[in-house]
Parts: sequence; structure tokens; C-alpha cells
Amino acid sequence: MKATQKNFAATAPRAARDCKVFYFCGPDEAGAADAAAIVTGLLGEAEKIELAGSDLRKDPVRLADEARSVSLFGDARTIHVRCAGDEAFDAVESLLASPVAGWPVLIVASSATDKSRIAKLLSDRPDALVTMFYPPDLRFVSGAVRDMAGAAGLRMGNDLAERIARSCALDTRMARSEIEKLALFLDASPQAPRSVDARAVDAIGASNDDDGFMPLVNVVLSGEVSRLSGELARMRELELNPVGLLLAFERRAAQLGMLAGRLGRRSDITAFLDSEANARRVFFRDKPDLAVQLRRWRGRRLDRLVERLVLIHRSILADSRNSEIVLAQELTVISRAASGQAAS
Repeated sequence: MKATQKNFAATAPRAARDCKVFYFCGPDEAGAADAAAIVTGLLGEAEKIELAGSDLRKDPVRLADEARSVSLFGDARTIHVRCAGDEAFDAVESLLASPVAGWPVLIVASSATDKSRIAKLLSDRPDALVTMFYPPDLRFVSGAVRDMAGAAGLRMGNDLAERIARSCALDTRMARSEIEKLALFLDASPQAPRSVDARAVDAIGASNDDDGFMPLVNVVLSGEVSRLSGELARMRELELNPVGLLLAFERRAAQLGMLAGRLGRRSDITAFLDSEANARRVFFRDKPDLAVQLRRWRGRRLDRLVERLVLIHRSILADSRNSEIVLAQELTVISRAASGQAAS
């Protein structure tokens, strides 16, 4: 079966009862990981077995073996697989061919879509769930933060919820961690709710790497080639995480895709972004950069950018030792394409 990002929460309880394989994919890695955590909670307490897609590519029968295995003390198990694309396809095919149902298998494929080979293999099966997650906008994550806060016994206004959402770069996993820290700091619970103020958020606030990522993201996607060498030097000096940096590029590309879809054939990008900011779908400080990038990355050019980012993601995961060099080279190509110096 397939679920959408909007109806996943309503579908999850039934899927946890009826399904044995869960496939979460899409450019919002945080949303996919959150979905896996929700299903894990619904399945009940169990030993967690973690597998990597690269390992399953080398040993496709291992997944079925782990799903059929019995723990030393007879406890329940859940099998968690993290992969980028379709490297676990043969393993999933072997799992489905097994005559034994086995333990639940949850797959998070951060660089895949619901059109991947694994998704197509699972989507028509009643014992499997496929859900694709797109990066949420500021309003969605702010609402999610308020819901998390309410469940934790925290009374929080819209302004603070939006502040937490922005500080976490719209990552719901990080936001959940912030809410948990706030609840501990204020000794809050559903039975003893507490109000949250700015001082409490200041006291527990996470330092966010995304603040360090975004200058480089904006320089590259805006085609500011003259500033690129300085930003790449800063990347090395600060030892910015290549995977985290690439995720920031993927989030911005997904945001540009959603904005381009809403913009349609309108020509006044500035007025459009003003309306998006007023609707709290865009942070007002991002408007100048988004205006430049929407003019450079739309239609087929944006499609090619997304495809290239997926390929880069796979490359740096496959060769982590050289990930910084590979990423610097690829970002140079993208920046030149944005400036019009080369085709993307």
C-alpha cells in the first residue's frame, strides 16, 4: 500500500498491524526517519537490528536471514535498513520471496523516490507500506513543534514554535530533541504543564550547523563564482560535515521546486516571495537569495540539479574519505552552471 505525507499519521496504526515491510523515502530525510520512529513505537518494544544498504548489496540474503532470526533471549526484533537508493533491491526481493514472514523491516532511503525499484516492488503489496516525504515548509514544522510541545506538557506560542523550527533548519528530529530538552528544563509533563518563554529557549537552544551551511549554499546556487573559493576555504576551516552540507543543498533544491510550482507562469518573483513570506512559508531573510535562485533554477535546469545532487550524495556516502574533495569539485561545477559559465 502507499501513503502520502499528509495521511501517513492516520495510516500508520493500521500499517503497523498489517504490514511487515515499511519503505520511507524522499528528499526530507528527517521526515522519513521520523516516520520510521513512529512505526517503531507502534510496533512495541523490540531489539533493533541496523543494516546498511551497502552491506546488503554485497550480501543480499542477509536481510531475509536477519528477519527470520531469533534473539538470544527470544525478544521481538525490528530490522532497520538505511540506504541511499536501490542498493538493497536484491535483498528486499529475497526477503519477499522468503516463505517465512519474519520480523518487521523498516527501510529509510534518503535519496530515493516512490518511483524507485524498491518502491515499485512494494507499493502494490498489502503487507508493505511506501511513503515519500517532501521537505516541509516553515508553517508545517512550526505546527509540528506546537504539537510536540503540547504532548510534552509545554504551552508555547506561534512565535517561539517558529523560532525553534527555523533554528532546527526545519528538521523535525532536531525539533523533537529541543522539545524534550525544554520539557526536562522546565520539569513539564502532560499532568503538570508549563509555559515556555524566550529565556527557556535561549537556555537550551541548539547551535545549528545550518547557519554555517547556508552562506555556501547561497553562493553556489546563486552562481557567485567570485566568492566560491572563500566559502570552500571556510568549509575546510570549520570542518563542515559534507553530508550535512549536501542535505542543506537538497533542502534548498526541494524548496525551490515547491516555490517554482506555486509561482507558475507569473513573472514578478519579488511580489510572489513577499506573499510567501506573509503566508509564513518563507523566512523573510531568505527572500533575496531565493529570488536570485528562482531565476536560475527552474524547469529542466532544476530537475538536472536535483539529479546531480542525488548522484553526489551517493558518491560521498560510497567514498567518505574523499567526500570533501568530491563535494568541492561538484559545487564548483554547479556554481559555474548557475552563473551561466557552463551547462548543468
